[in-house]
Amino acid sequence: MAATPLLPNASVLLKKAIRLLLQVGTALFLASVAWVLIYRWVAPPATWLMLERRAHAPIGKGYYGIQEDSRQISYRFRTLDEVAPAVPLALVAAEDQRFLIHRGFDFDAMAKAAKRNWNGDGTRIVGGSTISQQVAKNVFLWHGRSYVRKVAEAYFTVLIEFLWNKRRIMEMYLSVAEMGDCTFGVEAASQRYFGKSASKVTPAEAALLAGVLPNPLRFRASNPGPVARAKQQRVLRNMRRLGGTSYVNTLLNH
Repeated sequence: MAATPLLPNASVLLKKAIRLLLQVGTALFLASVAWVLIYRWVAPPATWLMLERRAHAPIGKGYYGIQEDSRQISYRFRTLDEVAPAVPLALVAAEDQRFLIHRGFDFDAMAKAAKRNWNGDGTRIVGGSTISQQVAKNVFLWHGRSYVRKVAEAYFTVLIEFLWNKRRIMEMYLSVAEMGDCTFGVEAASQRYFGKSASKVTPAEAALLAGVLPNPLRFRASNPGPVARAKQQRVLRNMRRLGGTSYVNTLLNH
């Protein structure tokens, strides 16, 4: 009796595998779109980084008054109408001055950052991420560095730029950005460091909060040193260069 050929069975299995992959891919795509759409109107209850920080040992023990047995996350979502106009202006001035112009990616900034990193000594890595990219990784992704995460970051950046407006992206950023150990968003940071709501911070205070964002676990907003003060002054200059309140009005109506 002749042996039954295996090729047809392999072909059937391959077709089933491809069909399954397409179904899984479609389900993941629809789930990610739904996730992003929900956050267009609903504040995130938490982010992966918040959960990680809560489970992590204190970074700089007692530095911000957070002890081993008190790992509560301080996080309060705020809209642009609930913070001082200087807050979004300072964040743009410090992190992404082409925020209203680009569609999620600032390729000029990326090229400049890559050039500086290539020519540097490797001790200080310069980033070229936009505010949109930072929202994508802060809100939807886990903490860490990998090529898979970078691809996922780019994917979610495209989604939020397509499904949200700039106003919502800024609201998400100013509410979930890490501004100290277990401290997320400008409202929590303002309450912790200045003892008042983010709706009452001055331009100088907003510039200080924004200035420490690249490394909020190292630089101090509550008792800033000379490096933090220098960054604050640079942000204030950029705020004036952007046009101050008129720029914020453009952002509010975008």
